[in-house]
Amino acid sequence: MTLTDIAISENRLILDGQEVDSVSGETFERTSPAHDVVVARYAKGGAGDVARAVTAARRAFDAGPWPKRAGVERSRVLRRVADLIRRDRDHLARIEALESGKPITQAFDEVDASAELWDYAATLARHSYGDAHNDLGPDVLAMVVNEPLGVVSIITPWNFPLLIVSQKLPFALAVGCTAVVKPSELTPGTTVHLARLIIEAGADEGVVNVVTGSGGVGSAMSAHPDVDMISFTGSTEVGRKVAAAGGQLLKRIELELGGKNPQIICADADLDAAADAVVFGVYFNAGECCNSGSRVLVQRSIADDFVAEVINRARRVPVGDPLDPATKVGAIVSDEQLAVIERYVSEGRSGDAELLLGGGRVASDTGRFYQPTVFANVRPEMSIAREEIFGPVLSVLTFDNLDEAVGIANSTMYGLSAGIWTRDINAALSASRALRAGTVWVNRWMDGYPELPFGGYNASGEGRELGRQAIGSFTQTKTIQLQVGERTTRWVPAAHHPGGLS
Repeated sequence: MTLTDIAISENRLILDGQEVDSVSGETFERTSPAHDVVVARYAKGGAGDVARAVTAARRAFDAGPWPKRAGVERSRVLRRVADLIRRDRDHLARIEALESGKPITQAFDEVDASAELWDYAATLARHSYGDAHNDLGPDVLAMVVNEPLGVVSIITPWNFPLLIVSQKLPFALAVGCTAVVKPSELTPGTTVHLARLIIEAGADEGVVNVVTGSGGVGSAMSAHPDVDMISFTGSTEVGRKVAAAGGQLLKRIELELGGKNPQIICADADLDAAADAVVFGVYFNAGECCNSGSRVLVQRSIADDFVAEVINRARRVPVGDPLDPATKVGAIVSDEQLAVIERYVSEGRSGDAELLLGGGRVASDTGRFYQPTVFANVRPEMSIAREEIFGPVLSVLTFDNLDEAVGIANSTMYGLSAGIWTRDINAALSASRALRAGTVWVNRWMDGYPELPFGGYNASGEGRELGRQAIGSFTQTKTIQLQVGERTTRWVPAAHHPGGLS
């Protein structure tokens, strides 16, 4: 695959089952961050287009057949989407590599994982019903019914555009919700193509609507009164704004935000496996990953040798053209993100952290590439130890005992994920319970499965995606009580009700 194989793709909004121009008629272009050539053109949506999209989604939910379809019918549609994603695997991966700058091999992995999520959601679509209680009394039957919540706004970032929309959208559709989706303006391509596949798979008109454009589109979606829920993945800073806008209207809010994720390396660990996981964890997707293992906490007695091995491996990580299958670290997504990385590296240097590797751009005729970077002698209070860099920059801290390591690990505002490497199962379980993180890996890093819930503590978010809990995020629970047999009229003061009715 070469750059000459790529033609500029033309893309419009997807509203009510049709591809349409924006109200303004304006467009914007996406330039490959690796090659500095335009690879796609998109309709530039605005508040008026959000209104059109929400109207379509509202109509599809209130009057359309989708929420009323049997779970098995919705399941078949979602399963067809998974099959179509696999059919278009090459096309989707190429879009991801060109728009995000990630290596094509990692883009293929993302497409494969996304298809699995649609398959898993298809299975859950057949199990979204509630339950019944006939043990409340001799004359009472109660039903607990799970109903679709309504219209969902889905706002996704640029680092894993197909995967992250697939962590949200199929689960919303599984229970009968309708959706308006806003992908990042840097990487809209796979989301637009996914919407086409959903229509091809047989979803009803208006069930999925995609509005491409800048951050103003997301703001309009968050504040729209006919949206029942907002599901957002992105930075903690923007997540706070989304939550504030939605909270004014008491919408349901689900947030998957940033992370400053520690890997704790104990002296008794399998150090070869741990070193491999550290290098993978921080340089995967050029570090542009909320789960990036950007902090490594190493027991002091092994720190020098372990860090030397990490640097030895990091030196051999190939950086370059995302379309080259040998590349492991591709391009930084934008000039703005590159400037953020450079600012943090500068702060690390001025804060007396020891720069052991990298710390600068990779020379290239086109694009924006950054060297795999390692800082040692990092203190917990430094910005490079506390704040999310979103780049290929590793901070190494040391500890003497596991209690100290857990304290350092918990010292940031984030709590998305963490890892611990040790052969002592008791120590691993004790530390896992003490770590304030939504996911804790023991002797592994960044493995994910559709069956396991994902989300964070503290400033890393609110709510959980994936797992059986995923469909619960998009449902409303209703309790129906039935009188069985003849009821005797009586007056019972509310205070006597065991449920404390008010």
